[in-house]
Amino acid sequence: MNDHPPASSDSQPAASRAARPFLPPLKKPVQFVKGVGPRRAEQLARLGIGTVEDLLYHIPFRYQDRREIRKIRDLPLGEEGATVGQLVRMGRRFVTRSRRWVLEGVVRDETGFLFLRWYNQHRYFEQRYQLGQRVLLFGKVEMGLKGGKWMIHPDMELLEEEEDTARILPIYNKTTEMTVAAMRRLVHGAVAEHVDLIPNSLPSEITARLGLMDLNIALRHLHFPPLDADLMALNTAASPAHRAVVFDELFYLQLGMALRRRNMVKEDGLSIVPGPLVRHVYEVLPFRLTNAQERVLEVIFRDMAAPHPMNRLVQGDVGSGKTIVAFCAALAALDSGYQVAFMAPTELLAEQHFRTLSPLAEKLEVSLTLLTGEVKVRRKQELYSLIEQGKVEIVVGTHALIQEGVRFHRLGLAIVDEQHRFGVMQRAALKRLGTNPDMLLMTATPIPRTLALTIYGDLDVSAIDELPPGRKPITTRVFHEGERQKVYRLVKEHLDRGHQAYVVYPLVEESEKLDLKAATNMAEELAHTFFAGYSVGLVHGRMKGEEKDKVMQRFKNGEHHLLVSTTVIEVGIDVPNATVILIEHAERFGLAQLHQLRGRVGRGQAESLCLLLAQYTPADESHRRLRVMSETNDGFKIAEADLTFRGPGEFLGIRQSGMPDFRVANIVRDSRILEVAREEAEAWLAQDPDLTMPASRRLRTVLEDRWAGRLELARVG
Repeated sequence: MNDHPPASSDSQPAASRAARPFLPPLKKPVQFVKGVGPRRAEQLARLGIGTVEDLLYHIPFRYQDRREIRKIRDLPLGEEGATVGQLVRMGRRFVTRSRRWVLEGVVRDETGFLFLRWYNQHRYFEQRYQLGQRVLLFGKVEMGLKGGKWMIHPDMELLEEEEDTARILPIYNKTTEMTVAAMRRLVHGAVAEHVDLIPNSLPSEITARLGLMDLNIALRHLHFPPLDADLMALNTAASPAHRAVVFDELFYLQLGMALRRRNMVKEDGLSIVPGPLVRHVYEVLPFRLTNAQERVLEVIFRDMAAPHPMNRLVQGDVGSGKTIVAFCAALAALDSGYQVAFMAPTELLAEQHFRTLSPLAEKLEVSLTLLTGEVKVRRKQELYSLIEQGKVEIVVGTHALIQEGVRFHRLGLAIVDEQHRFGVMQRAALKRLGTNPDMLLMTATPIPRTLALTIYGDLDVSAIDELPPGRKPITTRVFHEGERQKVYRLVKEHLDRGHQAYVVYPLVEESEKLDLKAATNMAEELAHTFFAGYSVGLVHGRMKGEEKDKVMQRFKNGEHHLLVSTTVIEVGIDVPNATVILIEHAERFGLAQLHQLRGRVGRGQAESLCLLLAQYTPADESHRRLRVMSETNDGFKIAEADLTFRGPGEFLGIRQSGMPDFRVANIVRDSRILEVAREEAEAWLAQDPDLTMPASRRLRTVLEDRWAGRLELARVG
């Protein structure tokens, strides 16, 4: 059997083929691909495969080297190898000690015998294989207890008599109901029939300059690697074929981002200029702004004065003073006669912002109100009326701000805190409350440059990269579960000195599936055992807002010495006397979240401590991750490490960002290709800004298909 599909039989010139409709056949439901059908289509849907195109882009995650087929006698012990032989015995037996079925077989060639064993596979093999058949085997070769060569759980394939067996074999992710071989047959069948439909839409001058192979040829190589391919390059996604597919994906991403940036500049906006309120706030603030805060504010005020809407993301580490920067921007909007909406992802954070800003608003005689889901219906209706009449100038709230019934008299600025927790459509709904208001997005999760180029490539980004004077670095230490008593003693030392402490758990109540300490149970246990004599409070996400607020206020007032909590304290809690935080089951958290939690301490003048209690072995990846926390307080370094460990999808929830999904590209691994793709996309738009040149026609069609109507979301960032 030849593993390489025939080249296209279409004899039409390339120019005429380029003009024909090429995308609709690729969008055909996958169930109509030969060998799939409705049942397997349901299985493939779990892998995100719904169309012919999806199946073509289902790239192998690794490759096996089966180019050298050895005789059984020559198979090296302790290594993976491939051999061909005749199946001479196959039978199953029940092993009483392990209480499971074992399938054992024997294959022979002219040089000897090879013994085989599989666990819980007997039904599949009994149906598929018969004695006397010629089979290809691949696996690790081991010496049996009684001698002889063995393969445990080898890959086994049925061969035709004259079939060519030398090849590099692609291995695909599959569903549990499907065998590896079945998944391979489906993909290879689709490639053989449909890969020539994949459009080579990149301009030829770009592909020639960068030395990129055609996209359909690259996909063919990835699914059917030639015998002379570099196996290491294939397995590290560094082959020329990988490079071509990744560049294609990232080029269209960056082209779409560049178009979104251009669309924003064309849009009419408001002209907002700082006035007396902004000048006065500097007089009432109890502290001086840092140089970084002033630098970022200068850029924000310049954006707000421009004739097109501001779309700016402000990054700032925990405690860097983003809220005050946002408040100064809000005052500029008020100076120009506009209202401000300030949206936070949780009620706790919205309430914290409201409490922080209320004293300043009072001194400046600015009307400020809080709108969350906890507000009573009658009061909510009153607020709706006041907001619509323009009698409330700044509205701090949660998702309640974008519910039906909220209408602003004259919205000029929309502020979104911890913006990555909101989806694009939520931000769009907030923006629709006004007529092209300015957007100021804030995050305390520092975004690595590669991710910023990807998710926020259409936004202007500023960083508050300086902490207020007097803030001391937090010491972080990692402990194993077996050192619990030592950790408790460290917490108690801080309490004995008159300071306060947090203990954070990942769950509210005990779960049978996860052996995690739960906040509700442990709060009671700690209060009656190790921390008896100290007041222990409890706060978690299932409590009503009013109840949470009371507990937090008691902790802030010093009435509670120890606060047991879930991650609801991740943002927005400011208690300067809290000097130690203990995070239980730290291995369950991402580094960015641990960094956020760590930022709950270190807010006063005293030395502060973050204790990470985890279950791990020294070789575990979780231990390596946690060591990063003990080595640095730099949020950007932590974010880079978190992105590397967790990948871009999990890091910020890319699916919320309004971007096309990645199929092959990995922005950590492919950061250099991302930079090149960005440069090429911007250069192409510089010479053809509206994509109207003949060389851009296919490019424009594919761009619209990849972004699927999402380009207009430029207006919401």
